[in-house]
Amino acid sequence: MPTYRGGRHEHGQNFLTDHDTINQIFELVEDSTGPIVEVGPGQGRLTRELWKLRRPLTAVEIDSRLADRLASNSQVRDRNHVSVVNADFLDWPLPVTPHVVVGNVPFHLTTAILRKLLHSGAWTHAILLVQWEVARRRAGVGGSSMMTAQWWPWVDFRLEGRVPRSAFKPVPNVDGGILVITRRPHPLVAVNERESYRQFVHDVFTGKGRGIGEILANVSRAIGRQCAHKLLRSEGILPSSLPKDLTAEQWARLFANTSPTNPVVTGKRTQVRRRGRGR
Repeated sequence: MPTYRGGRHEHGQNFLTDHDTINQIFELVEDSTGPIVEVGPGQGRLTRELWKLRRPLTAVEIDSRLADRLASNSQVRDRNHVSVVNADFLDWPLPVTPHVVVGNVPFHLTTAILRKLLHSGAWTHAILLVQWEVARRRAGVGGSSMMTAQWWPWVDFRLEGRVPRSAFKPVPNVDGGILVITRRPHPLVAVNERESYRQFVHDVFTGKGRGIGEILANVSRAIGRQCAHKLLRSEGILPSSLPKDLTAEQWARLFANTSPTNPVVTGKRTQVRRRGRGR
């Protein structure tokens, strides 16, 4: 299993060596603003491109040998805006001010790193090279995952392309994918309702029923099957659809309309009453 890109077995390192991919990631970071945090710089190939942006850059590397080698590089020493930290990214405290996260993420630690980022509130963009299937699933290609749906109101997931196995050394068993996560400037659900919303998504994904119509009626008993179907029709959703087929906006509106404290369902149309500020 690949992890912090490189050669040491205990870190499962697989270095990114493809120049086109490095350039694509660089351009995605270039479109953002603010200080940069790089996850696992490894041999520093991407780092050497990122420091050209002349923005504060912190490279967090778990492998002490690689961290020392990168920190002792004369090009790094001559750049006051670049710093190298020898630490496990999962334990390292992220900045509390706006910043951008970028990196070739250890494949077997992808979920843990994503969870760390999603529970952190200051970053604005995350440009991550992850396992191809993970990138597709997080971006909702072919249907969203529960994790994606649970965070959609606050962040947008976008797939920026596939990276072949040959772009790494040593070569991993699977292709990679570039996943871009952007924090929404205007959340679809108020932050103070995050836990209730995430529980709602969990209940729908794990609920019983042969389609979203039955599932929604079982999860939100306050509205019943008839009203659930009317609500779905107002959103252009077939009752036979599955939770993975819903968009971010549809999830947010279903949550707003199925809360026991806020259902507004009338005879011919369903009105969406916006809950909280920032929606």
